[in-house]
Amino acid sequence: MNPTDTIILGSHGQLGREITARLPAGTFLAATRADIDLADTSTIQRFFSQHQPRLVINCAAYNKVDDAQKDPSPAFATNAYGIREVARACEAAGATLVHFSTDYVFGLDTTRTVPYVESDAPGPLSTYGISKLTGEYFVRTYCSRHFVIRTCGLYGKHGVGGKGGNFVETMIKLATAGKTIRVVADQILTPSSAHDVAKGALQLIKDCPFGLYHLTNAGQCSWHEFASTIFDLKQLNADLQPTTTKEYNSPALRPGYSVMETEHASVPRLRHWRDALAAYLLESRL
Repeated sequence: MNPTDTIILGSHGQLGREITARLPAGTFLAATRADIDLADTSTIQRFFSQHQPRLVINCAAYNKVDDAQKDPSPAFATNAYGIREVARACEAAGATLVHFSTDYVFGLDTTRTVPYVESDAPGPLSTYGISKLTGEYFVRTYCSRHFVIRTCGLYGKHGVGGKGGNFVETMIKLATAGKTIRVVADQILTPSSAHDVAKGALQLIKDCPFGLYHLTNAGQCSWHEFASTIFDLKQLNADLQPTTTKEYNSPALRPGYSVMETEHASVPRLRHWRDALAAYLLESRL
């Protein structure tokens, strides 16, 4: 197989690195922002003129949720308009496009208490969520051979591109520094391991037809419960205090409930989030 037959965009991010780690060496091209910048359509055009891929896995995104609320332009340039050009280029090349999205496309239904499935209507609360949903629509409109995979609460050993670290690492650092830690207790989600999501996604694109899919670890919790579980597993005596979304007062609204499940029998089922977290802590030696 020609290494440019499969291209990983955002290959240096936490999900991109987990995916490249599961592909045989020499069978893919790991592209970074230096190779293709989704916010710069000229680099997209130039990149696709140099390569004729059969499979493009996009792990790149603008994920600074609060910054996007203050200035929407970078989020839409990367998450929407850049993805539109990638989708068009994939269609012209006859390539399959795998694109990752987020639970933040939900949240408008403030009474929700049961997991969202793929056929549920989205309703984002934030500029970031709107930009990601717009990107989803562009992929589904412009590229006939597509997989759109929504995931939730992603953390991995390689940290979040452009943000540094992840929630788990941040909690451990704050606890070991003796800081008082306030974490929201009224946002319910499913923390998902990048390790598990990468493995599941590669299986999904082998077993499932083109379309929209949800892929997360199993179960649900609040961010506060997630933090508490981290400290329990690490046997850390942390000064953890619950707070509310209103008290935290972030510039961007987050979903109060964004747990997702799949309605498709062929989608891989991932282990419970507690089991995934325990494995992550052990393997990362945090």
